[in-house]
Amino acid sequence: MSSSESSDVAYINKSATEVIEIVDIDNNVLEPSTRSVMRANGLIHRATYALVRTTGNYFYVQKRSMLKDYCPGLFDPTPGGVVAAGESYEATNTREVEEEMGIAGVDMQHCFTFYYEDSITRCWGDLWECVYDGPIKMQKEEVDDVVMMSMDEIISQATAASTRGNFTADSIFACQRYVELNGCPPAVGERPEVKFL
Repeated sequence: MSSSESSDVAYINKSATEVIEIVDIDNNVLEPSTRSVMRANGLIHRATYALVRTTGNYFYVQKRSMLKDYCPGLFDPTPGGVVAAGESYEATNTREVEEEMGIAGVDMQHCFTFYYEDSITRCWGDLWECVYDGPIKMQKEEVDDVVMMSMDEIISQATAASTRGNFTADSIFACQRYVELNGCPPAVGERPEVKFL
C-alpha cells in the first residue's frame, strides 16, 4: 500500500469514528453517536453550511473528494460539516471553513437554521456567510477543486435536468432558501480566478 493510499484509509477510518451530535426532529440533543452509525441508521444530526463569496458576489464552490462519506465527487457551494458532540454550530462553522478552505479570521454572519431531509440524509443545518477575496488552502482529503460561480449559475446548474445530479442537494436547498429570503446577489465584474496557497 502506498503512503497516499495509507493516508486515505486513515482519513476514512478517522471520519467514520468521529463522535457527532445527534438530535431529534425538533433539534433537541440526544445521545451522541459515531458518524458511521449516523449514516448507517439515517439518524438526524446537525451540520453547518457556509456561503463564501467575493466582493463581486462570486461564490467559492468546492468539488468534494471521492473520500467523503456523503456525496463524494459532487460540487458543493457551502463548505461546512457535521457538528461534533458538544460543539456549537458557530464553532463547527469556524473550524470547517478553516479546515476545508484555509480561511480564518473572517467576519461570519449567521443566516438561518433549517431542517433538510432526503433519501440519503436528515439534518438540522445552520447557514452562515462571509465575504472573502483572498487565497484558499484546500484540505486535500476533503476537497479536490474549487471553482467560482455566481448564485444564479449555482441554482441554474443544480436544477437543470442535465446537471442536477452534480451538486449536493442539501446545500442547494440552503442556497434556494437563502435566495428566497435575500434575493439572488448579482455577480459584478469579471469572474475572479481562485488563488490557491
